[in-house]
Amino acid sequence: MQYDVITLFGDIIRDYCSYSIMKRGIENGIITVNTVNPRDFSHDKHKRVDDTPYGGSSGMVLMAPPIFEAYESIERLDNSEFIMLTPQGEPYNQKIAHELSKKSQLILLCGRYEGFDERVRIGLKPREISLGDYVLTGGELGALCIMDSVSRYLDGFLNKEDSSLNDSFSEGLNGRLEHPQYTKPQEYRGMKVPDVLLNGNHAEIAKFRQNESIMRTKIRRPDLM
Repeated sequence: MQYDVITLFGDIIRDYCSYSIMKRGIENGIITVNTVNPRDFSHDKHKRVDDTPYGGSSGMVLMAPPIFEAYESIERLDNSEFIMLTPQGEPYNQKIAHELSKKSQLILLCGRYEGFDERVRIGLKPREISLGDYVLTGGELGALCIMDSVSRYLDGFLNKEDSSLNDSFSEGLNGRLEHPQYTKPQEYRGMKVPDVLLNGNHAEIAKFRQNESIMRTKIRRPDLM
């Protein structure tokens, strides 16, 4: 998977990807992460990429020309997807993460300030995705969430091939929440690990986990049932 992130703050993307599983994915050649700065395509001597909105309003709007040229500088691979991070987009979920993992390239456009000149939407026709019904200072955190969640589906990215299949909202759990997990010690401050997890009976353990998953989902997220 190749990720190309259009952002004014590439260090945010690069710093996150220099740690933990994302770093290992890059080192193992499973993912590639590139950043493109629209300021490099500004024709203003001060490298400005934003200006005041027509019609008057507070804040600044990202101009279309630097965004268009930054996008056009990226070599498109076969089976790529261009995504704009925006609160106005379709709500992101595990199903979309799995869908995007089938792509060979994701181009992620991160906004700032009061958003984009509308002609970016009209002219480039990105797929618009929102992380939820709230507003962030910029799209970088949204882009990283997509990159992280999509990468978990790629072969070899996780230590165990079936790790992502049993995450909350995943196909392995039929979209339910994950069951509770325990590790050593067996007892801590009067709280004990359920006996069923200690008896080595894999059929009983599987049944216990399925029941816990169902009950947890009914209580915490009944909308998923």
